Amino acid sequence: MSDGKRTVVIIGGGITGVTAAYYLQKTIKEQQLPLECKLIEATHRLGGKVQTVIRDGFVIERGPDSFLARKTSASRLAHEVGLEDEIVHNATGKSYILVNGKLYPIPGGAVMGIPTKIGPFITTGLLSPLGKLRAALDFVLPPTKVEGDLSLGQFFRRRFGDEVVDNLIEPLLSGIYAGDIDQMSLMATFPQFFQVEQKHGSLVLGTKRTTPKTQKERKGAFQTLKTGLQSLVDEVEKRLEPGSVIKGVRVEQVKRDGAKYRLRLSTGEEWKADSVIVATSHSTVPAMFGDYPFFAPFRSVPATSVATVALAFPESAIEQDIDGTGFIVSRRNDYTITACTWTHKKWPHTAPPGKALLRCYVGRPGDEEIVEQSDDEIVRVVMDDLNKIMRINGRPEFFVISRWKRAMPQYTVGHKERLAKIKDKMAAELPGVFLAGCSYEGLGLPDCIDQGENAVRAVLDYLQRNTKQFAEVN
Repeated sequence: MSDGKRTVVIIGGGITGVTAAYYLQKTIKEQQLPLECKLIEATHRLGGKVQTVIRDGFVIERGPDSFLARKTSASRLAHEVGLEDEIVHNATGKSYILVNGKLYPIPGGAVMGIPTKIGPFITTGLLSPLGKLRAALDFVLPPTKVEGDLSLGQFFRRRFGDEVVDNLIEPLLSGIYAGDIDQMSLMATFPQFFQVEQKHGSLVLGTKRTTPKTQKERKGAFQTLKTGLQSLVDEVEKRLEPGSVIKGVRVEQVKRDGAKYRLRLSTGEEWKADSVIVATSHSTVPAMFGDYPFFAPFRSVPATSVATVALAFPESAIEQDIDGTGFIVSRRNDYTITACTWTHKKWPHTAPPGKALLRCYVGRPGDEEIVEQSDDEIVRVVMDDLNKIMRINGRPEFFVISRWKRAMPQYTVGHKERLAKIKDKMAAELPGVFLAGCSYEGLGLPDCIDQGENAVRAVLDYLQRNTKQFAEVN
């Protein structure tokens, strides 16, 4: 298989694994390293949750629809593969929070729900006078004293009170991770808030001081590709070495074999590798590494099932519209949907002229049954929810439902500590094996791309330090 070359195998062809394969093969070629890189994916396509449907002039994302512009690794990868002209920023507009059956604009100056402008916070109808008064304690409370980790909910409730958390912070933060804010780890998700509090005392004042000033010509904070995010995966795949990608084959077992690793595939074939990047979900790792019990904690890491529901309409069907680009839903509502984006307004390229595209989300911890329902039932429930706050005449021209079962890993309290212990064990017992992907150190596209790049650096460093043949050539 290796023709005398050292072999690196990447397990998992989602955005993390694809990125790792691209950058590793690029480095091998540029530096003429005596290495080969193989990517193996259990399904018959690359990209994982990155999937785009192009239909009747609509561009519909089944999974992630964008990435943060300030995290530059995604746009840099797009430039690398010739897609720089396809990058667009989101259109800016009002965003809302649905509380007690009513839509309220997110107060101006709110950063992840933390108010940095007093005027909009005082005048918003989102919060009661008592809720606003309780939030003012943030100015006088001392920094949190804690050893180790704590939940996001515990941290923010102490500083702002329950009402601000439930009506403002929770819908914003839990929506990112499809998680329960009272179970999610502060240190694994938003450690910067803890650092700001420790340095400045007040979260409000600290966030205001550390948030970059708004540019006069303001662009949206997010970017995507006019051709759909799947085009990024497709272009990267085109640049991988011929024959280096194997699809439709699972890695069933990985075992250390002296200085190498033996991989048993679902085909019955065995491969040997000098280093391995595991870019799969945490849930697959304990079985794959069955001889290494230190991966057992991954079995108890929860993951939420969610679904995205894209609905295409003629614009005339929306009889009562809303001036904005979308809303998120507080738990204080009798709604099944957790959020809705007016995609045709936020991303104008996604719908033909005269058409509207709405993208709704369902599924959250403790309320995941909806994901298992039939397409027609999901559409019925979503339409019922939408018609409580706007008026849409008739059924959609078509819909695209994407179910992601146990697809959103939950970074619960203690996540970083658990992961660090596992990585320490790996360094001792499985040197040259590296974890990367959304289960570990960040869910967003740039986070996954960063992890893929970091894994490549770790592999090259390991081989340079531990492989005499590799070091002699270099």
